[in-house]
Amino acid sequence: MSIKPYQRVLSVTDARRVLLLGFLLRIPIFSAGVILTLHVVGSLHRSYADAGLVAAGATIAIAVSGPWRGKLLDRMGLRRVVLPSLIISGLCWAVAPFVGYWALLVLATIAGLFVVPTFSIIRQAVIAAVPDSDRRTALSLDGMVVEMSFMVGPILGVWLASFVDTRWVLFGVELIGVVVGAILWWVNPPLRSATTDAADAAAERVPRSSWFRAGFLAVCAAAAASTIVLSGSDVAIVAAMRDFDAVNEMGIVLVPWGLGSLVGGLIYGALPRALPPFALLLGLAVVTAPMALAQGTWSLAGLSLIAGFFCAPTITATVDAVSRIVPVAARGEAMGWHGSFMTAGSALGAPVAGAAIDIAGFAGGFATVAAIGAVVAVLGYGGIRLHRARVAAHALAA
Repeated sequence: MSIKPYQRVLSVTDARRVLLLGFLLRIPIFSAGVILTLHVVGSLHRSYADAGLVAAGATIAIAVSGPWRGKLLDRMGLRRVVLPSLIISGLCWAVAPFVGYWALLVLATIAGLFVVPTFSIIRQAVIAAVPDSDRRTALSLDGMVVEMSFMVGPILGVWLASFVDTRWVLFGVELIGVVVGAILWWVNPPLRSATTDAADAAAERVPRSSWFRAGFLAVCAAAAASTIVLSGSDVAIVAAMRDFDAVNEMGIVLVPWGLGSLVGGLIYGALPRALPPFALLLGLAVVTAPMALAQGTWSLAGLSLIAGFFCAPTITATVDAVSRIVPVAARGEAMGWHGSFMTAGSALGAPVAGAAIDIAGFAGGFATVAAIGAVVAVLGYGGIRLHRARVAAHALAA
């Protein structure tokens, strides 16, 4: 495996700056969920169900806002979209930690609607910073940055909440997100490459009907299925560790899972050619299913390491595919839709796995989400092949 593609990407100043900002921006995003739960249950003395309702409200709001905010990015540019987000979310989180439960629910939902569209901005900026030939490598690096933020954020949140009042932890973490968002606004990284096709760059509006079609929706379905597998596996891991009476050893399983994803992303970004998203999704499903056979902590850890190899590459492949299917002038909205599909998959994976666990134990959780991933992969690949065959047939007939 050659590291030259990574050296080329990291030699670009804009790419390094954007990746660093992406890492810092996502830490508050990934830590907020666990801090909110601890705050609702600990400081507000409410149930875990109540905490889940707050998380659900914010998650649904973020999913709804994705395409809308992305479309505004295409039309108005980064600064005019990010500034209102900073003001509204800053005001919401300046007040939310210090109010009662129902006010917190409302403020968290409003903040979710006006969240800085971090994933859309960072991915577009990463794509714009590098030549087309290095796009997949750059997106793989961004995927690894997401993994690192995901590992750091919750751990940081739990650690801070162990000795600081959750009100101030929530306030401080969200304030850091606003500050880093302000730095992003100030840096204002370009979202389109200077070498973009002139006609594409000049287009102010592209009809949604020109790209919101079967191919795009199939890739988004693959993205949603991948997060169903991942979030469902997360719940199944917790159930497995409870069965093994080893909840305090959770890190022994989660660390290899994240490490496997980092290694998989590193390998995928250095490959000479891209792999189809549906092939990677099928691979993710195939390597997730054996986790149902784990007999203890260490066997589950070994299986999670193998399963992790397909996590980051699958998501990276869907982002790369969306960026190539959709015109540059509509990329922000498309990335917003992609993010919303992933958010929906994450929200759906946990209850689906939970229902299967109630019936068949943790093994049922792993098996069910793996089966969903495999079915979507096969149907999606078959649908794309059928669509291409029809297009070719129509072309020949014409």
